[in-house]
Amino acid sequence: MKIAVIDGQGGGIGRLIIEKLRKELGQEIYIIGVGTNAVAASVMLKAGANDGASGENAVVWSSSRVDLIAGSVAIIAANSYAGELTARMAEAIASSPATKILIPLNRCGIELSCSQDEPLPIQVDQLVARVRAYKQNSQNTNQEWKGGLR
Repeated sequence: MKIAVIDGQGGGIGRLIIEKLRKELGQEIYIIGVGTNAVAASVMLKAGANDGASGENAVVWSSSRVDLIAGSVAIIAANSYAGELTARMAEAIASSPATKILIPLNRCGIELSCSQDEPLPIQVDQLVARVRAYKQNSQNTNQEWKGGLR
């Protein structure tokens, strides 16, 4: 299964997501750390992503080539991350056929009425549990896939 973890600014949320995905699912999954900037992508690579990329075109290109997208709800909001996430990025992520599992952080002007205001580590644990369930129930898993994006 191919997962894009998308983050911006310092990449801290993406780092935490990748570290916990690796701890729970090991090398069973291929993770690309996609940053709105090079710092975020670098931090996610250091956290254990198989691949990394940064910038608008990387977000647009990778969003359509993965099975699952993980990150904060801010990744579907144009101009979030202090303007780093462009409208083109938000559209590509939201329009992607990939399943999106997003943390409901209320830092981008979006309040989700059904979300609880839990600390970030607990929200990431819940995201990882959903990714694990998706992987177990998904017909998208290709056992012969050896990595890399096509």
